[in-house]
Amino acid sequence: MNTFNKQILALSIPSIITNITTPLLGIVDVAVVGHMGSAVYIAAIAVGGSMFNMLYWLFAFLRMGTSGMTAQACGAGDGRASSLILYRALAVAMAIGAVILVMQSLLCESVLDFMGADTGTRLLASRYFMMCVCGAPAVLGTYALSGWFLGMQDSRSPMWISVAINVANIAISLLLVYVFGMGIEGVATGTFMAQWLGFLLGLLLCRRYCLLRMPVGEILDWQELKRFFSVNLDIFLRTVCLVAVTVWFTRAGSQQGTVVLAINTLLMQLFMLFSFFMDGFAFAGEALCGKFVGAGNRADLRRCIKCLFSWGAGLALLFTLLYGVGGEWFLRFLSSDVAVTEGAGSYFVWAMLIPVTGFVAFTWDGVYIGATDTRSMLLSMVLATGVYFALYAMLSPSYGNHALWLSFICYLLTRGAVQTVIGRRYFV
Repeated sequence: MNTFNKQILALSIPSIITNITTPLLGIVDVAVVGHMGSAVYIAAIAVGGSMFNMLYWLFAFLRMGTSGMTAQACGAGDGRASSLILYRALAVAMAIGAVILVMQSLLCESVLDFMGADTGTRLLASRYFMMCVCGAPAVLGTYALSGWFLGMQDSRSPMWISVAINVANIAISLLLVYVFGMGIEGVATGTFMAQWLGFLLGLLLCRRYCLLRMPVGEILDWQELKRFFSVNLDIFLRTVCLVAVTVWFTRAGSQQGTVVLAINTLLMQLFMLFSFFMDGFAFAGEALCGKFVGAGNRADLRRCIKCLFSWGAGLALLFTLLYGVGGEWFLRFLSSDVAVTEGAGSYFVWAMLIPVTGFVAFTWDGVYIGATDTRSMLLSMVLATGVYFALYAMLSPSYGNHALWLSFICYLLTRGAVQTVIGRRYFV
């Protein structure tokens, strides 16, 4: 077991660092425009950042699908297959990126209409979007590279890519805004240039591996592409469910007033903080479980899953304890609004339940992605999403925001429970 723990930590710690540094890209943009003298700039970056989060989140399958298939090829010692997976993932990423660039005006207008921003914010957000979208192929390509590196049991390369992107973004944005006076266009230019630099660094890091040269016809082989898209379609549909739950959570909170929306947003930061750490261990599960599945090593697969759940349970108990002791201090650190921080106390118990009710689903996600058992993962998500919306519809008239949080907790529990029932096959 000690060997498995070392492998899990070696993969999860760099992934956790990557998860923590990734949001810095948006924070830097907000920090730079926050000193331009008007709140409308911050609003524009917030809207523009949300636009890209919604857009890119839908294509996260490029990372998850690639990591599982690569890990299996790595476990089987099949260098040819791992090379082909990378080339196919990059080809798909570039194709999607090209479509986004061609449709950028339509996408910009459609998302802005959905966001409902005022005229001033809309104008600036549009300018930000139209510049920043130039980094779309690089972002999607980096997703593919990150998944491939993880499948190759290498979580350090995505970490260095993330660090490089953030350092470059800070340097270029400050230079363009404060030296060349480019305003919000300078912030957007700094962001997309940093994204391209990160992608190019990822390509350079690939040179450490003995990638085989493949003919285009083999890379675009239809039968293999069908498998690639089959795995990724399940992940895409799962992401759609995830987005639906998240968007509805925000919408339902906003319908109950500004204070409730602020309370929910604040408490959700506790979920995000926990997810940064749990995702790190889920990523380790993707890499290791995929490797053992590819090698046909069922015994080590079972041992690895048990170790992953031990780490997940430990983290859940640790975060529950931390939230119980210091959670209210953390909320006051995030907001000085007394009405919000005091109001959050009524719902704090729900946030404290997140670690213990959510760690099972996070852990199984890593196992299923590594095993490319994405259809089972989609099934659990669809059932959990149905439970979430059904419970909220029944209970919200009587219990308001408590119904929303109860529905979310039951959604996490359902995901984990269904995955556990299906996951028994890995112990047979």
